[in-house]
Amino acid sequence: MLEKFRRAKEAEIHVLRQMAADETLPKPLSMQRPSLRRALLSRGPGAVIAEYKRASPSKGLINAAWTPRQAAEGYARAGAAALSVLTEEVHFQGSLDFLPVMAEPGLPVLRKDFLLHPLQVLQTAATPASALLLIARMLTLAELEAMLVACRDHGLEAVVEVFDTTDLAKAKAAAASIIQVNNRDLDKLTTGLRISEELIEHRASGEVWISASGMHSAEDMRRMQGVGYDGLLIGTRLMQETDPGIALTKLLEEMNGA
Repeated sequence: MLEKFRRAKEAEIHVLRQMAADETLPKPLSMQRPSLRRALLSRGPGAVIAEYKRASPSKGLINAAWTPRQAAEGYARAGAAALSVLTEEVHFQGSLDFLPVMAEPGLPVLRKDFLLHPLQVLQTAATPASALLLIARMLTLAELEAMLVACRDHGLEAVVEVFDTTDLAKAKAAAASIIQVNNRDLDKLTTGLRISEELIEHRASGEVWISASGMHSAEDMRRMQGVGYDGLLIGTRLMQETDPGIALTKLLEEMNGA
């Protein structure tokens, strides 16, 4: 599956290379970006990163009626610590144009996409995003290190996503400081929280950890909170509702025993 996503990004990277050669790439924004790390540490364990995801390869169209502005306002009002935004266009119906709108409430925004080249980091720096996602399995160690350097150079935080111990070893070798465990089995396209419980045993001092995918209830969220996850990324579970903001309010109330 990841190889399919890699191929889908080839045209985008080609365009960015041409823009770089022509010196027409948008310039990085000069701004103080809210910190995802600080937001999770101040609100966690169990701080929610609420995701705006219109579609996915496994679910098809999820919720195209809810706009990015409604998402930003609804999630912020519900108590999200940060926002995640799918920007991949081919398979997730996302757009870079969602990022400025989602940043309006002032919460840290994570760009979630398949980012493989430092020019995509520069592209992200031209938006108000605070952080971007790097999938360890899609990058060699040298490529991951280069992407992390590019993030630091442009004032962006990097969330390095892992699926197993091999991915985690690569993330740690690259000195990733924000690690996201994806609970999805890429072969079976199923989810289970056991991998999050297993991998967090390898957490080192100074690292911030996020659990993503497969949390369907407040009980699931408390389970991940209980083993020490600073952040919980909730996407499809919310976006399947008519009003994901109200759905998040209810989940947080249940999780916190209100």
